[in-house]
Amino acid sequence: MTRYWTLAVVFCSAVAFGDDLGPQVPEIPYESVPNFLKLPPDLYLGEASGVAVNSKKHVFVFSRGNTTGPAYGATAAQILEFGPDGKYIREVGHNLYAWSFAHAIRVDKDDNLWAIDKGSDMVIKFNPEGRVVMVFGRKKEASDEGAEPWKRVPKPRPAVNGQFRQPTDVTWDPQGDIFISDGYVNSRVAKFDKNGDWVKQWGTPGTGQGEFNTPHSIASDDKGNIYVADRGNRRIQVFDPDGTFLRQITIDVPVPAGVHMWMGNPPAAQPPDTVGAPPPNGTMQSGAPWAICITPGPTQYLYSADAYPGRVYKLTLDGKVLGVFGSMGHQPKQFGWIHEMACPAENEIYTAEILNWRVQKLILHPAK
Repeated sequence: MTRYWTLAVVFCSAVAFGDDLGPQVPEIPYESVPNFLKLPPDLYLGEASGVAVNSKKHVFVFSRGNTTGPAYGATAAQILEFGPDGKYIREVGHNLYAWSFAHAIRVDKDDNLWAIDKGSDMVIKFNPEGRVVMVFGRKKEASDEGAEPWKRVPKPRPAVNGQFRQPTDVTWDPQGDIFISDGYVNSRVAKFDKNGDWVKQWGTPGTGQGEFNTPHSIASDDKGNIYVADRGNRRIQVFDPDGTFLRQITIDVPVPAGVHMWMGNPPAAQPPDTVGAPPPNGTMQSGAPWAICITPGPTQYLYSADAYPGRVYKLTLDGKVLGVFGSMGHQPKQFGWIHEMACPAENEIYTAEILNWRVQKLILHPAK
């Protein structure tokens, strides 16, 4: 009798939680606001690498548009500001010296605008009026001998305090301290105080605890904990403001059958004996965090987006997946490599897409 009871429990568990006995994650219904951004007739977005929303609901898009020069080594970075209704307002930082290759944009609690340029290795702070008030890093000069982009070699030279090599994102703690994810080459987090003075760094290239393989996005919660999207290692690492490791979050939602690719072939699955281990290159694996954002309180949620199969995940701050939505594709409500997200409210998300050259405003309806 006990044997049959055990089998019944297993069978019911399989029905309730799926064939793999893992919990099913609900799909969150959502809509994409049609034609949200209203661009002037002679203005276009390039690859939309960043999006941010300030307290007035103005939307800032960091686009690899306004391209000048050859395909290699071109200047591809432009900040465009839109009103709450999506109406175009202005360009911020036109012809700025730091512009090279746009990567991410954020707005702090005082509505200052922060732009992260991967190509020039610089982070620029603008005040709400659009004037430069603080500069981090230094661009390579064209007159320097052998001036060229940083090479990603297996063992890069040690990181230098205050200097970046292809930085990716920025966030702040409640005290105003500044945390920059740096990035494709250095694989570290750099901390500055609110005045812009260097404090410390943590992290090196690798797969271990506190090590990174392309820290691609960064966010903070109301307690000042720092969430680092360790994209190449397919995980989010969480630290306190001093860089002490707190926990690791992985997103393991099964990939639906017959996923339609935007281009190319689906990435190879991990061998069964390595499931749960950091993959050699997790960038295109399901759940790999390309972009993360954290909603305002009182209850905060973490959103994370992957490139394959092109979904957005809603999580608690301790890593429980509450819901999922989206898929890869060219149409509205589909995504082509979400590179950055803004989440000014729990059910209002903005996505900047590399492949589709656009920003979508999404309204979630979890109650449905």
